Amino acid sequence: MTTITKIKTGSKFEDHASYSRIVAVGDWIFVSNTAGRNPETKEIPEDVIEQTEQVFANIERALAAVESCLGDVVVSRVFIQDPADTEAVMTCIGGKFRGIDPTTTVTCPPLGSSVYKVELEVTAYRDASKAEITYKTVAI
Repeated sequence: MTTITKIKTGSKFEDHASYSRIVAVGDWIFVSNTAGRNPETKEIPEDVIEQTEQVFANIERALAAVESCLGDVVVSRVFIQDPADTEAVMTCIGGKFRGIDPTTTVTCPPLGSSVYKVELEVTAYRDASKAEITYKTVAI
């Protein structure tokens, strides 16, 4: 039988909207859209790159809670508030995902508050980081 694990962080947003930070269904791990709020201080940096780095710290901590890691990410969805920040944010993300190479969607919609400059949602597959990888190039 498949095991489902739901991880909550105690965020008031999770309680209010009745969602989990992570839902792991067997080896599939779904991480909710994650902002750059520091969980200890509750502060959000003003700088878009500092926010992006905090987003990754939050996601890595969440993945660790279900015995996974950033290397297991197979899908990412990037939400950037200001299109002018896209180049800087994607350069930072490219550094974090170098060698992991998940599928990625990038969009610039309004976010839940103007303080959020970037948010990231990921899907991981436990131990994907240990799998043999084959790269192919095709014209699409």
